[in-house]
Amino acid sequence: MKLLYADDTLLVLDKPGGLLSVPGRGADKQDCLAARMQARYPDALIVHRLDMATSGLMVMARGAAAQRALSKAFAAREVSKRYIAVVQGRPETPPQGWGTIDLPIIVDWPNRPLRIVDHRLGKPSLTRWRVLGQAEAGSCTRVELEPVTGRSHQLRVHLRELGHPILGDALYAPPDVQAQAERLLLHAWSLRFVHPVTGEELGFESPAPF
Repeated sequence: MKLLYADDTLLVLDKPGGLLSVPGRGADKQDCLAARMQARYPDALIVHRLDMATSGLMVMARGAAAQRALSKAFAAREVSKRYIAVVQGRPETPPQGWGTIDLPIIVDWPNRPLRIVDHRLGKPSLTRWRVLGQAEAGSCTRVELEPVTGRSHQLRVHLRELGHPILGDALYAPPDVQAQAERLLLHAWSLRFVHPVTGEELGFESPAPF
């Protein structure tokens, strides 16, 4: 875990894959990014999360006022987040460069924590995406993703529904696709937002480790 930025209002971190964002249930799931940062910054509070298997950039607030301000910015979609993923197959490049996946998502209650697309009960979920490049063999494709909404597992579910699950995805990819990588190939590489106190535009980048 790398600390990229720290001031009296917020922290920006680069979370490794395999580390929980917040504590889970059980004594074996207490080690997490939040706990590690609170050991150094007792006022550090979670604003958003990354799946345990996802790596990349996260912001934490310092104190309740900063948490409220940053949470409000996320809710108002004033925070720009972009991800890199490697997916199975060769998705067709959208005509305008960027395409959209607009499919409502809901918790699959009998199979939690899985999510499913449900056109009647699901919450609106929108992802922008584009092709960055394809492997010479054509078996997989690198894509950039921009979640407009922030549903749990949104990118993983949307890409699965597109017919191109993420390599190494233990939840949503078939066994042969899951086996193609030792980890989920999904990384939050870019994070941009306005500082809630200074008004400065902040931007951070973290190259994908795959």
